[in-house]
Amino acid sequence: MPVEHLEARICELAGHLTAATCQFLLLIADFDARQGWAAWEMPSCAAWLSWKCQIASGTAREHVRVARALGGFPRIRAEFAAGRLSYAKVRALTRIATPGTEADLVQMATPMTANQLERFAQAHRRVTRAEDEDVRSRRKLTWRMEEDKAFAFTGYLPPEAGAVVLQAIRAARNDLEHPHDDAEDGVSAETPAQRLHRHDQENGIDWDRDTPPRQRPGTAVQDLADALVEVCAAYLRGKIVSADNADVYQVIIHAGTQAITTEDPEPDAAGEPVDVSAETSTGHPAHPGRCHLDDGPAIHPAALRLIGCNATISTMIHDTDGNVLNAGRRSRKPPAALRRAIRERDHSRCQYPGCESRRTDAHHIRYWSNGGETSYHNLCSLCKRHHKLVHDTGILIAAAKDGFAFYTPHGARIPASPPLPEPRGDITGCHPAAITPATIIPPHSGERLDLHLAIWICLNNARSKADRRQNMEAQTRHAPPEHRW
Repeated sequence: MPVEHLEARICELAGHLTAATCQFLLLIADFDARQGWAAWEMPSCAAWLSWKCQIASGTAREHVRVARALGGFPRIRAEFAAGRLSYAKVRALTRIATPGTEADLVQMATPMTANQLERFAQAHRRVTRAEDEDVRSRRKLTWRMEEDKAFAFTGYLPPEAGAVVLQAIRAARNDLEHPHDDAEDGVSAETPAQRLHRHDQENGIDWDRDTPPRQRPGTAVQDLADALVEVCAAYLRGKIVSADNADVYQVIIHAGTQAITTEDPEPDAAGEPVDVSAETSTGHPAHPGRCHLDDGPAIHPAALRLIGCNATISTMIHDTDGNVLNAGRRSRKPPAALRRAIRERDHSRCQYPGCESRRTDAHHIRYWSNGGETSYHNLCSLCKRHHKLVHDTGILIAAAKDGFAFYTPHGARIPASPPLPEPRGDITGCHPAAITPATIIPPHSGERLDLHLAIWICLNNARSKADRRQNMEAQTRHAPPEHRW
């Protein structure tokens, strides 16, 4: 196939995929409105979509959001169904569009690339946010793992709540008795690093002269980060003292004997330290070099040994199959060591097919009332919803090589990941759009997006329409009755 034909074929197929995606989302919206997912004992349409259609949870939630929004935007839906607006563009538009601005936004989005429209949508959301919007309704805390190397989070709080957080952090940093010298406008005239340097000088400390570079204290922002960790650790310590199940308030690290006892590895040929954490985060539960957070990323063995100086260490002895222990039938409630073993085996997740909930109970596979033991092999992690479902409907659970197998009372197995059906016919039969190789290509000449101009035009058009509407309403109110229509 010549390259020109190959390019045309790719663009044409992209148009078919776009039109088919629109039909797919419209079906999801109908299925969600009828709550068809509830028949499968799923907590939401996104959970059903993730389980039944093999879609990642985050992607499934975004699909459901866009599917629900399409019902209120006929112009966006029409362009999407015709293959002229890609799913990426529709996803961005549904975040900012209203019934009154939909037509203008579609017209502006058509010549943009998907990346340009994403930038436009982000800027549009910032500048159109109402000034009098209640800050409390926008409070949030988001977090993410950056390449399994660092934990990053962003918070947005009302002033009074932010003052509580800041006061707790300053208290943990021992900074309450040393208030900063604020400028007349109420804002400190010094940077955090300058304040820390002045404080050290006032106490006769010269870190540049008296201390080697590696032993000097961190900057003020680093001290605040350490103080935040201390505040959270103090809260957990207080909960552990009075909790019936202290494990839920503890940070658990799984480590092998080699990770605990072995010294740091020798540097490589370039003189850089060898990062062994990435190599020991997976493998058999009894691997001597494993060193990772419970259901989390790997950590360096040096950090493990530092934590181990003040941490509680519980020993788990694994056999070749990964089994840990057996607590027998002495107690219906699993002891702490057994709960930790079950959480590790089940990866801290509900084992019911399609469920990824982290809030789990220990369920007796063979009921306690029927002689079932509180043992490693007779306990299974289930969330509260599916725990109740298993008891109410009589779902049967059996041990399998890859975990647990769930069966209906009639003996039909509930698959962990249902296979997708074989496709019937060509993709052109999935939608009514007339697709050509040029349908999906936007009329874009390659120029850069003038974001400020685009936002100004969008807001100015909306303001002009609102002014014209108000003028027409005023003229209608003051017109003679015989001229009103």
